Amino acid sequence: MMSEHGKVVDGFRFMPPSLSAWIGKDIPDQPYSGKIPWTPLEKPIKEAAFTLVTTAGISMKSDPPFDLEREKREPAWGDPSFRKIPRTATEGDIEVSHLHINTGYIKEDINVMLPLTRFAEFEKEGIIGSLAPTCYSFYGFQMDATALLTESAPQMADQMRRENVAAVLLTPA
Repeated sequence: MMSEHGKVVDGFRFMPPSLSAWIGKDIPDQPYSGKIPWTPLEKPIKEAAFTLVTTAGISMKSDPPFDLEREKREPAWGDPSFRKIPRTATEGDIEVSHLHINTGYIKEDINVMLPLTRFAEFEKEGIIGSLAPTCYSFYGFQMDATALLTESAPQMADQMRRENVAAVLLTPA
Protein backbone atom coordinates (compact mmCIF):
# COMPACT_ATOMS: atom_id res chain seq x y z
CA MET A 1 0.00 0.00 0.00
CA MET A 2 1.32 3.46 -0.90
CA SER A 3 1.43 5.93 1.99
CA GLU A 4 0.59 9.62 1.66
CA HIS A 5 4.35 10.29 1.58
CA GLY A 6 4.90 8.00 -1.40
CA LYS A 7 6.41 5.16 0.62
CA VAL A 8 5.26 1.60 0.14
CA VAL A 9 4.07 -0.10 3.31
CA ASP A 10 4.16 -3.89 3.06
CA GLY A 11 2.66 -5.46 6.17
CA PHE A 12 3.20 -8.92 4.71
CA ARG A 13 6.90 -8.56 3.90
CA PHE A 14 8.19 -11.05 6.48
CA MET A 15 5.32 -13.54 6.34
CA PRO A 16 5.50 -16.86 4.55
CA PRO A 17 3.62 -16.53 1.22
CA SER A 18 0.90 -19.01 2.21
CA LEU A 19 0.14 -17.16 5.47
CA SER A 20 0.23 -13.83 3.64
CA ALA A 21 -2.30 -15.09 1.07
CA TRP A 22 -4.58 -16.52 3.78
CA ILE A 23 -4.62 -13.35 5.89
CA GLY A 24 -4.56 -11.00 2.90
CA LYS A 25 -7.83 -12.35 1.50
CA ASP A 26 -9.72 -10.63 4.34
CA ILE A 27 -7.94 -7.26 4.12
CA PRO A 28 -9.27 -4.67 1.67
CA ASP A 29 -6.82 -3.59 -1.03
CA GLN A 30 -7.69 0.11 -0.78
CA PRO A 31 -6.57 2.75 1.68
CA TYR A 32 -8.66 3.33 4.79
CA SER A 33 -10.98 6.24 4.10
CA GLY A 34 -12.73 6.53 7.46
CA LYS A 35 -12.07 9.06 10.18
CA ILE A 36 -9.15 8.14 12.42
CA PRO A 37 -10.06 8.86 16.05
CA TRP A 38 -7.59 11.20 17.71
CA THR A 39 -7.72 12.60 21.20
CA PRO A 40 -4.99 15.06 22.08
CA LEU A 41 -3.42 14.82 25.53
CA GLU A 42 -5.05 17.18 27.99
CA LYS A 43 -1.78 17.75 29.87
CA PRO A 44 1.94 17.64 29.12
CA ILE A 45 3.55 14.20 28.88
CA LYS A 46 5.60 14.96 31.99
CA GLU A 47 2.31 15.13 33.93
CA ALA A 48 0.47 12.27 32.21
CA ALA A 49 -0.12 8.77 33.55
CA PHE A 50 0.78 6.09 31.02
CA THR A 51 0.00 2.43 30.70
CA LEU A 52 1.42 -0.17 28.34
CA VAL A 53 -0.57 -2.58 26.18
CA THR A 54 0.96 -5.39 24.16
CA THR A 55 -0.43 -8.00 21.79
CA ALA A 56 2.32 -10.47 22.69
CA GLY A 57 0.27 -12.89 24.81
CA ILE A 58 2.08 -12.18 28.09
CA SER A 59 0.48 -13.43 31.29
CA MET A 60 1.57 -13.64 34.88
CA LYS A 61 2.60 -17.14 35.95
CA SER A 62 -0.21 -16.93 38.52
CA ASP A 63 -2.81 -16.38 35.74
CA PRO A 64 -4.09 -18.82 33.13
CA PRO A 65 -2.11 -18.66 29.88
CA PHE A 66 -3.79 -17.68 26.63
CA ASP A 67 -5.68 -20.58 25.04
CA LEU A 68 -3.35 -21.86 22.34
CA GLU A 69 -4.87 -25.34 22.35
CA ARG A 70 -8.19 -24.07 21.01
CA GLU A 71 -6.39 -22.12 18.29
CA LYS A 72 -4.54 -25.30 17.30
CA ARG A 73 -7.94 -26.99 16.87
CA GLU A 74 -9.57 -23.88 15.30
CA PRO A 75 -6.82 -22.01 13.38
CA ALA A 76 -8.95 -18.92 12.68
CA TRP A 77 -9.71 -18.41 16.41
CA GLY A 78 -7.60 -16.25 18.72
CA ASP A 79 -8.10 -15.95 22.48
CA PRO A 80 -9.95 -12.61 22.96
CA SER A 81 -9.26 -12.30 26.70
CA PHE A 82 -6.63 -10.06 28.27
CA ARG A 83 -4.27 -10.22 31.22
CA LYS A 84 -3.31 -7.56 33.72
CA ILE A 85 0.42 -7.17 34.14
CA PRO A 86 1.64 -5.24 37.21
CA ARG A 87 4.12 -2.49 36.48
CA THR A 88 6.60 -4.33 38.72
CA ALA A 89 6.56 -7.58 36.69
CA THR A 90 9.86 -9.09 35.58
CA GLU A 91 10.83 -11.95 33.30
CA GLY A 92 10.63 -14.31 36.27
CA ASP A 93 6.96 -13.42 36.83
CA ILE A 94 5.62 -14.04 33.34
CA GLU A 95 4.69 -16.63 30.76
CA VAL A 96 4.38 -15.83 27.07
CA SER A 97 1.86 -17.78 24.99
CA HIS A 98 1.73 -16.97 21.30
CA LEU A 99 1.80 -19.21 18.24
CA HIS A 100 2.79 -16.48 15.77
CA ILE A 101 5.90 -14.89 17.30
CA ASN A 102 9.19 -16.03 18.81
CA THR A 103 8.43 -15.70 22.53
CA GLY A 104 11.97 -16.49 23.66
CA TYR A 105 13.18 -12.89 23.47
CA ILE A 106 10.33 -11.69 25.69
CA LYS A 107 11.04 -14.42 28.25
CA GLU A 108 14.67 -13.24 28.34
CA ASP A 109 13.77 -9.54 28.63
CA ILE A 110 10.17 -8.44 29.17
CA ASN A 111 11.14 -4.94 28.00
CA VAL A 112 11.38 -6.25 24.43
CA MET A 113 7.56 -6.08 24.25
CA LEU A 114 6.45 -4.45 27.49
CA PRO A 115 8.99 -1.74 28.39
CA LEU A 116 8.17 -1.62 32.10
CA THR A 117 11.71 -0.83 33.20
CA ARG A 118 12.13 1.95 30.63
CA PHE A 119 8.83 3.59 31.65
CA ALA A 120 9.73 3.34 35.35
CA GLU A 121 12.96 5.15 34.44
CA PHE A 122 10.98 7.77 32.47
CA GLU A 123 8.80 8.29 35.55
CA LYS A 124 11.81 8.65 37.85
CA GLU A 125 13.48 11.09 35.45
CA GLY A 126 10.30 13.18 35.15
CA ILE A 127 9.87 12.47 31.44
CA ILE A 128 6.36 11.10 32.10
CA GLY A 129 4.07 11.79 35.03
CA SER A 130 3.74 8.14 36.01
CA LEU A 131 3.40 4.56 34.89
CA ALA A 132 0.04 3.18 35.98
CA PRO A 133 0.00 0.24 38.40
CA THR A 134 -1.56 -1.99 35.72
CA CYS A 135 -0.39 -2.75 32.20
CA TYR A 136 -2.14 -5.14 29.79
CA SER A 137 -1.54 -7.94 27.35
CA PHE A 138 -3.81 -9.66 24.92
CA TYR A 139 -3.32 -12.16 22.15
CA GLY A 140 -2.68 -10.34 18.91
CA PHE A 141 -4.06 -12.94 16.52
CA GLN A 142 -7.73 -11.99 16.17
CA MET A 143 -9.46 -12.97 12.92
CA ASP A 144 -12.75 -11.97 14.57
CA ALA A 145 -12.14 -9.19 17.07
CA THR A 146 -15.78 -8.89 18.20
CA ALA A 147 -15.28 -10.35 21.70
CA LEU A 148 -12.03 -8.43 22.14
CA LEU A 149 -13.72 -5.14 21.21
CA THR A 150 -17.01 -5.69 23.06
CA GLU A 151 -15.76 -7.42 26.23
CA SER A 152 -12.01 -7.19 26.83
CA ALA A 153 -11.31 -3.66 25.55
CA PRO A 154 -14.09 -2.03 27.62
CA GLN A 155 -12.84 -3.82 30.76
CA MET A 156 -9.29 -2.62 30.10
CA ALA A 157 -10.56 0.92 29.44
CA ASP A 158 -12.55 0.92 32.71
CA GLN A 159 -9.44 -0.08 34.68
CA MET A 160 -7.42 2.60 32.88
CA ARG A 161 -10.01 5.23 33.83
CA ARG A 162 -9.87 4.12 37.49
CA GLU A 163 -6.08 4.54 37.36
CA ASN A 164 -6.37 7.97 35.65
CA VAL A 165 -4.45 6.84 32.57
CA ALA A 166 -4.07 9.60 30.00
CA ALA A 167 -1.92 7.82 27.40
CA VAL A 168 -1.22 4.28 26.19
CA LEU A 169 1.82 2.89 24.45
CA LEU A 170 0.81 -0.11 22.32
CA THR A 171 3.50 -2.60 21.37
CA PRO A 172 2.14 -4.87 18.65
CA ALA A 173 3.69 -8.32 18.40
